[in-house]
Amino acid sequence: MTTDPKPDAPRPKRPQQVHTLLVEVGRKPGDGLPDGATGAGLLCYASGVDEAEAVRETVAILQQAELSVLEVTGHGTRADREAAGETIDPEEGRLMDRALEENSVIVAVLTPYFD
Repeated sequence: MTTDPKPDAPRPKRPQQVHTLLVEVGRKPGDGLPDGATGAGLLCYASGVDEAEAVRETVAILQQAELSVLEVTGHGTRADREAAGETIDPEEGRLMDRALEENSVIVAVLTPYFD
């Protein structure tokens, strides 16, 4: 016979990880993108216990910044990327570490799109 954990027992805390996300944004009044840009791509490092949480937090922050999020593509955690043979540049690693330490979203690169 198995016993269920007490309903009020704290759940084990899952560790935060940093996820690499590519976010595509469109235009919106007040978005701060350059004149003539049709949108932008943002390379972000976001902390979360899983990719879904990292995406939710990233979208919420970008919407607060008046950006119109169209699509988010996950490229994995640092461990995922290294396991796939990618080499993490030292500056990229520092940004990932900062996102983890601050439990935040870091926009590393913003590339405006023009027609």
